[in-house]
Amino acid sequence: MSTSSIRAIAEQERIDESYVAKVLRLTLLAPDIIEAILDDRQPDIMTWRELAKPFPMEWPKQREVWGSGDFPTQQTVAVHD
Repeated sequence: MSTSSIRAIAEQERIDESYVAKVLRLTLLAPDIIEAILDDRQPDIMTWRELAKPFPMEWPKQREVWGSGDFPTQQTVAVHD
């Protein structure tokens, strides 16, 4: 079944429309920010509450807001034989 609106998704999934809208907005995050979140390297300030607030659509401005240049780098784990 194809859904074409936030309301339709909310009704189909039986969840609040505002929640669906907030989750869908996350698709607008810069790819490196999404990667940092998935790798659990996001800054402490980047909570669900913070991400649910309006944020800039432009990726460079998102990086300024959340300081993605400050994201911890992924650590390499040494494997010993």
